Amino acid sequence: MASGHSSHMLILFTFLLLALSASLVHGQGTRVGFYSASCPRVESIVRSTVQSHFRSDPTVAPGLLRMLFHDCFVQGCDASILISGSNTERTAGPNLLLRGYEVIDDAKTQLEAACPGIVSCADILAIAARDSVVLTNGPSWVVPLGRRDGRVSLASDTANLPAFTDSVDVQKQKFSALGLNTQDLVALAGGHTIGTSACRFFQYRMYNFTKVGNGAVDPSIDSSFLPQLRALCPQNGDDSKRVALDTGSPNRFDTSYFTNLRNGRGILESDQVLWTDASTKTIVQRFLTGLSFNLEFGKSMIKMSNIGVKIGNAGEIRKICSKIN
Repeated sequence: MASGHSSHMLILFTFLLLALSASLVHGQGTRVGFYSASCPRVESIVRSTVQSHFRSDPTVAPGLLRMLFHDCFVQGCDASILISGSNTERTAGPNLLLRGYEVIDDAKTQLEAACPGIVSCADILAIAARDSVVLTNGPSWVVPLGRRDGRVSLASDTANLPAFTDSVDVQKQKFSALGLNTQDLVALAGGHTIGTSACRFFQYRMYNFTKVGNGAVDPSIDSSFLPQLRALCPQNGDDSKRVALDTGSPNRFDTSYFTNLRNGRGILESDQVLWTDASTKTIVQRFLTGLSFNLEFGKSMIKMSNIGVKIGNAGEIRKICSKIN
């Protein structure tokens, strides 16, 4: 009984800390309870929509988490990733495999029926990403709201998205440019505890790692893991085949992603280097114990979802998330 009580207190404490960190970011323009009078059911509508899509296709969870990340890193968190059309962000290389658009569209349709013209697509995406993490057994956090939707979406603006070949220094630069520190970088990379990657994004590490020499293997890959990886992604096989980013528990939000990095089993080069670089390794080591990671992930998500938000008269509230009004 005592242990049940202490775990309840721990959950409560975590929730209070996340609520506190949420209140700290309202200075950036968003705030908790933004729709409490204008659209009080916003969170329950988004949550039930995400749950219903997740039940029929669990891959929407990592998809929505990734989508928020890719949205916020380009033009800020303004749902510019959702706009369809030629040369929009959606058409850029790093975004071609994003998924979950239909979940946001579905939630938007329901919200337009409940409270027309009130809730932004950017806020729907921020809530949906949080709900996705919760559905995969991850932490919850309070999402400050009040973002407005952007009117600009250009494929050419996606050049600064973190890439799978980025060194730690390059990753730190890209995060720092948006006000995120090294701990945020490692915490947010931990989102790779759910989801998959196509073989084409890491195949070169097993057959042609040019940083060592043509035809070489990336020396940071655990040698006992190599045959397993090669079986999943043969040299001349289908490079669009999907492989779990977190070997062992790809559908569960946990710390095994960090355990894999320690064991040389990170799938993407940009993930594995977090273990080989001293400045990030110490943070990975700390996150190997679950509580710290869950708490810091929630705080970093709140920070990230406040990058370059449009408030007041900036932007608009889109009627259809894939189209500018």
